Amino acid sequence: MRHLFVILTSWFALHLPVCAAEKPEGVVLLHGLFRTSGSMDQLAGELSKEGFIVVNQSYPSRSATIEELSELAIGEALKNPKLEGCPKIHFVTHSLGGILVRYYFKDKQPEQLGRVVMLGPPNGGSEVTDKIGHWKLYKKINGSAGNELGTDPNSTVNQLGKVNFECGIIAGDRSINGINSQMIKGKDDGKVSVENTKVEGMKEHITIHATHPYLMKNKHAIAHTIRFLKQGTFARD
Repeated sequence: MRHLFVILTSWFALHLPVCAAEKPEGVVLLHGLFRTSGSMDQLAGELSKEGFIVVNQSYPSRSATIEELSELAIGEALKNPKLEGCPKIHFVTHSLGGILVRYYFKDKQPEQLGRVVMLGPPNGGSEVTDKIGHWKLYKKINGSAGNELGTDPNSTVNQLGKVNFECGIIAGDRSINGINSQMIKGKDDGKVSVENTKVEGMKEHITIHATHPYLMKNKHAIAHTIRFLKQGTFARD
């Protein structure tokens, strides 16, 4: 009997396929308005060290509407061969990037979609757009998408509804833009108020002492981001 067992074990070892190790989870990074993927390089490096497959997606943020940019940036990122076979694909966004994710996934929730961390997203809009969005210079600098970021109930950001994915938001409460901050109600990061970073359906929200332009480079924001992607919470064990 023992001899038969050895023979059968050897046969199965030779003929049954070996299960390959599961591919790591992927992360798509989306920068903000008037920025490039280079602004997310530090974050990309830290996520790679943690074992994630990272796609740091660039897109022409000033060239089109939020609807068009969401299809361009996210559609292109999801076709990246690096992400093929990833069991989950997470997103980490800065500013406008979070709005693109909300727009793209507002009517769909693919099984592969993982967690989303938004850094300084103008989910409720920004009073800066309300105040100076009609200026020619503002329109020239920020493009079509920038003019969709007002706080009016009919603005694009306020028509997207609640998020339908696991979402953590990191807001900043330090400003280096005193002119903008005078236009914004409550604590802000120089671009958007802490309150307006929130969105219905979010899982967690935290505030750190950081400015809008550098949220993605802040060591605390990076640590919180990694923790949320891995554990689904900003809180330490």
